[in-house]
Amino acid sequence: MKRQQEMVESFLIAHREFMTSLDNSISLLEHDIKEAADFDIECTGEWCSATEASIDELAKFIYSISEPRWLSDKDSKVIHDMRHRVHDLYAKYKGISTRSATA
Repeated sequence: MKRQQEMVESFLIAHREFMTSLDNSISLLEHDIKEAADFDIECTGEWCSATEASIDELAKFIYSISEPRWLSDKDSKVIHDMRHRVHDLYAKYKGISTRSATA
């Protein structure tokens, strides 16, 4: 039983480190998209492609996370919140890319 508890604790630590890295990635994209919106930067083909690919990859990672039964409610909420952040981030990105396309 002690060995099982150690394994669960190890998995939990690794899970939290992974979630922290994902959170940092989302924050970087949020910053870049906010900066583009604030400065009315035109969405060039290269920037649009790179940003959309990054958001897609983050979404794949976040939506593919299965929540283990030993995960705390707080950790589960982090996953839920990240899914909403990525969804909102994509909506903001689409607003910028659409604005640039019509300009």
